[in-house]
Amino acid sequence: MAQENTIFLGGGGPEQRDPQTLALKYANRHGLIAGATGTGKTVTLQIMAEAFSAAGVPVFLADVKGDLSGLAVPGAPTDRLHEALQTRAAAIGLDPYGYRAFPVVFWDVFGESGHPVRTTISEIGPLLLSRLMELTEAQEGVLNIAFRMADEEGLALVDLKDLRALLVWLGENARELSLTWGNISTASVGAIQRRLVVLENQGGAGLFGEPALQLADMTATGADGRGRINVLAADRLMQAPRLYGTFLLWLLSELFEELPEVGDPDKPKFVFFFDEAHLLFDDAPKALIDKVEQVARLIRSKGVGVYFVTQNPDDVPEDVLGQLGNRVQHALRAYTPRDQKALRAAATTFRPNPRFDTETAIREVGVGEALVSTLQKKGVPGVVERVMIRPPSSRLGPASAAERAAAMRDSPVAGRYDTAVDPDSAYEILQRRADEAAREAEAAEAAEQAEEREFRSGHRYSGGREKGGDAGLGEVLVREVVRSATSRSGRKFIRGVLGGLFRGR
Repeated sequence: MAQENTIFLGGGGPEQRDPQTLALKYANRHGLIAGATGTGKTVTLQIMAEAFSAAGVPVFLADVKGDLSGLAVPGAPTDRLHEALQTRAAAIGLDPYGYRAFPVVFWDVFGESGHPVRTTISEIGPLLLSRLMELTEAQEGVLNIAFRMADEEGLALVDLKDLRALLVWLGENARELSLTWGNISTASVGAIQRRLVVLENQGGAGLFGEPALQLADMTATGADGRGRINVLAADRLMQAPRLYGTFLLWLLSELFEELPEVGDPDKPKFVFFFDEAHLLFDDAPKALIDKVEQVARLIRSKGVGVYFVTQNPDDVPEDVLGQLGNRVQHALRAYTPRDQKALRAAATTFRPNPRFDTETAIREVGVGEALVSTLQKKGVPGVVERVMIRPPSSRLGPASAAERAAAMRDSPVAGRYDTAVDPDSAYEILQRRADEAAREAEAAEAAEQAEEREFRSGHRYSGGREKGGDAGLGEVLVREVVRSATSRSGRKFIRGVLGGLFRGR
């Protein structure tokens, strides 16, 4: 069985002698769970989440297929897989083996299958937002200017309508701002507005707003000392893969920014599983990959372990892959030359075991089996071993809708995020400024009309010019501006462009 301060991953198998464990001390050195579809990656993720929680370590994971909701429910002798699970437990020496539920908090960007999880436009920032909306370099530049102006104007960007209002303001003032910040084309502003519509159609509007997620609600432990398992419902979110990848990267960045330095703790402060990791790196610009590599390198000192879950190790960039010290490799298929090359590359990342050929073993391991290599004393990678992954104690399969609802009702964050709040932010502030400018424009219009009436009256009855005489250039301009203000389009012109001039009067 596993030693103290370790996580028991599995044992048995035709070539393996000793049980394979993951030392909690090295669990923040990150890891990789890889393998073809249907080979057992989800179960490996489930048993690792259970073990970290039992050790008092909070966990975050995305539930891509809905199966991981079973973490909230204990397995049972009536389950159809009961006999197979008991047989496997006996084969690998897992004694005692029993069933239990774990402290799960369900989250959902769309607020349907879990508590709403939100952030603000300001918090996600222009780099990730540009990635999310697939903006060009020129459009990203305009978005950066928008964020800079929001800071200088004291405009809080909370939700999508705040960003829309700011972009309208930016477009109206583009000529003046371009002299300082560079070209702000109406075409770029319009393109960003269209991408915001696409994002909203994908359901992204629900991600932005208040109350925003407080990381303390994810990184807490329960009253019994077990770490919370934060399960993000991702089945619908996966239909917008760019939104999925950007949200998870934002959450990882927030952990990096907010958590304090802890050096090398005896166990992680938090463990983050990044499922379907290829969605983060597919077509990602180098600047973004560099950001991920930097976060992965530095976040371990915050006590955070990051585990990428993907089909093939080459889905992860080499600079990031080199930092993943703990590895669980399920079976890979090699049907094409590219697959064969990737399989050979995966085999070379393990420390060889003289008892078997690693490349052959990756082809041959069955469902629920894997090649495992974890960091040993002084952080040295252990020799690769072939093991049967231990069975989970929670349900192997999804929780029912009623069970999920009960977990949400009894959740420690119940009621905290469920009702959205619309704060006083950029949209409201800019609306008030526009209304104020309109009132001042109308007051100025009335004053100009009164002056003109007074001028005409005095001109008619005094010794001034004859009625209908030639007017000066200034008088003509004033008349034209006032006349234009009497129409709706004219009023909009004054509100948007000349409001600042009237405000000073």
